[in-house]
Amino acid sequence: MADCLTNLDPIELDEATEVELAAFAKAISHPARVRLLKILASNKCLGSDLVDQLDLAQSTISEHLRVLKQAGLVHAEVQHPRTCFSLKPEALQRMKDLLGYLD
Repeated sequence: MADCLTNLDPIELDEATEVELAAFAKAISHPARVRLLKILASNKCLGSDLVDQLDLAQSTISEHLRVLKQAGLVHAEVQHPRTCFSLKPEALQRMKDLLGYLD
């Protein structure tokens, strides 16, 4: 039988950090959003190019991009009539830093 702790050392709680990390986790909780981040990690892309890459409806891609933008992970630059999407590296670094908070 594994040893279980009977007395936990108090841990420092930082609710703001936990809420921020949870928001990032929610944003990347869908496989299509993970794929979008992978694509955008190496390229700036037009929305139509992303639709071609993922074999999903344009409306579905738009919704996934909205979630990623809302979480601050993706930047959208409108170039009428198109929109160019790119990854926000500073947001990915922040997510990585927050994950380190769990150590």
